[in-house]
Amino acid sequence: MGDSVRVDAWCWAVRLYKSRSQATAGAKAGHIRVNGVRVRASQPVRIGDEVRVYTDREHLVVVKQLLVKRVGAPLAALAYEDRTPPLPPKEERAAPVFARPRGAGRPTKRERRELDQLRGREG
Repeated sequence: MGDSVRVDAWCWAVRLYKSRSQATAGAKAGHIRVNGVRVRASQPVRIGDEVRVYTDREHLVVVKQLLVKRVGAPLAALAYEDRTPPLPPKEERAAPVFARPRGAGRPTKRERRELDQLRGREG
């Protein structure tokens, strides 16, 4: 084995993605960053690189071992150092509720702006 491995193969091998094709699609969509830079699926990853993967949430890992083939979960956990920040308590993660009476029709422009602000989007 060389001194580098494709980033999509490594993410799949250490179980950050369920399939190799999902890892490749994640790289194409820009959900994988190596040392802060968006990468293609063929980008080589080396020991010591910081890999940031966006799946169900953000995962931040540092490569400790290069793997090409998928291994069991205990061995996969040894291949990287997990620096993912812990999830906030469940009470803080609950999304705020925007209640509208049923049958009230379409939201007004003001209500849409309030909804977007509540969801964290900018118009």
